[in-house]
Amino acid sequence: MEKKLAENYLKIIEAVGEDPNREGLLDTPKRAAKAMEYLTKGYRQTLQEITNNAVFSSDADDMVLVQDIELYSMCEHHLLPFVGRCHIAYIPNGKVLGLSKFARIVDMFARRFQIQEQLTHQIAEAVQEVTNAKGVGVIVEAKHMCMMMRGVEKQNSKMRTSVMLGNFREDPKTRNEFLQLVKG
Repeated sequence: MEKKLAENYLKIIEAVGEDPNREGLLDTPKRAAKAMEYLTKGYRQTLQEITNNAVFSSDADDMVLVQDIELYSMCEHHLLPFVGRCHIAYIPNGKVLGLSKFARIVDMFARRFQIQEQLTHQIAEAVQEVTNAKGVGVIVEAKHMCMMMRGVEKQNSKMRTSVMLGNFREDPKTRNEFLQLVKG
């Protein structure tokens, strides 16, 4: 994969009119290939691998919130980054998930070519699948380089998306508690 990516980056460098033999660009195709491989590693991960059986029995039945999980993804429309944070809440149903696994779930889906709307759904559905929670709420807020670096060039725009499953969708009190905690 890395060799093919490097060959394509070389072609891109040439296509924009640069000299790939210039000192600063000599190893760029190889470095860019390694970076792209890393930035898309989510395609080569599974939910079972990253959660690694870190689901534990628990009597807890109050809302659990993991807030401000940093995320870095790439817009599938322009292959430009979007960066932001994710807030995940769930109401356990006899099981809790190890804390670091929330960040791993976010990273697995973010490390794919994405749109933010789909990313938010994938995270919520994965948490639901792993925990069998009574409800899951996910909010993602991000700044998109495709809005900042090109096109309309709006530096302060931010996009927020949310997905509510189970109790978070059906019960306004649960949803409001989640939203108030995130504002916190």
